[in-house]
Amino acid sequence: MRRALVTGATGGLGLALTEALIAAGYAVRATGRSAAVVQRLEKMGADVVLCDLLQADLTRLCDGVDVVFHAAALSSPWGAEAVFQRINVDVTEVLLAAAQAAGCDAFVFVSSPSIYADFKDQEGLTEDSLPNPRPLNAYARTKLAAEQQVLAADRPGFRTVSIRPRALIGPDDAVLLPRILEMVRRGRLPVLRGGVARIDLTDVRDAAAALVLADQHRETVGGRAINISGGQPIRILELAELLCAVLQVKPRLIPVPMAPMRVLASMSETVCGVWPGRPEPKITPYTLATLAYSQTFDLSHARTVLGYAPAHDAVASALELAPRMAA
Repeated sequence: MRRALVTGATGGLGLALTEALIAAGYAVRATGRSAAVVQRLEKMGADVVLCDLLQADLTRLCDGVDVVFHAAALSSPWGAEAVFQRINVDVTEVLLAAAQAAGCDAFVFVSSPSIYADFKDQEGLTEDSLPNPRPLNAYARTKLAAEQQVLAADRPGFRTVSIRPRALIGPDDAVLLPRILEMVRRGRLPVLRGGVARIDLTDVRDAAAALVLADQHRETVGGRAINISGGQPIRILELAELLCAVLQVKPRLIPVPMAPMRVLASMSETVCGVWPGRPEPKITPYTLATLAYSQTFDLSHARTVLGYAPAHDAVASALELAPRMAA
């Protein structure tokens, strides 16, 4: 039986990944910081270790493990650069070393398509598409830096893979769908650039399956980054309108000019950066770019090297989850 360590197991993707690994026959050590979901993980059959990776003995955590799935991260459009660096980059570096010292033979990293985020439409991105050389926020910068560390550590006997899942949809999502639903509940839908931007949603179960496949194909995909999505892009405005229909909300469409919004986003970020407590701005350049411009993936590489094929309709999943999450 192959033994896996899952970091960030108490988050939405970590929960789905733990379930997928156990279904695939892995023994799982699950670690995270939220005590609220410990019973769920234990019922799945996981050995749960509650801890903060910043303070834990990572070599001991990796002891007896064959593969590390590193899903833990600080994921937010806003925050202090130093905190993102510590959690997303420094912890990854130490965990890589700990995994090697413990004799693990694989390390699968959960990266992010935020590394591509830019003020331009990007349709059919492939693994050869270059990340934005000027990341739009600390999250994107540190996820790219951590991914580069992970891929550079690949060698025979210690294979490393990076998976970039796009726009996750799942029952434990605390980021994407809740933010869209908050906009929907207000009944006012901002329309940027005529509403042409498309988003490539991914059901969290498909993302989890891709991570399991990355380990199972580690010898052929070691040292590579792989883009993952649901493969069914939809206009963000259309998604919001579908959610409005499900929630029985009559939306008011509000055209918003881009030039003033870019200025407002930059000013908001600057002001909040010096304001006491550094509150999160209502709009940042990163969130504006993700709402106004398309980002979709070409899944050819994932299909070829992993045998990846999305099994779930992420839009349908979002519409099914919306009433419960909006309640």
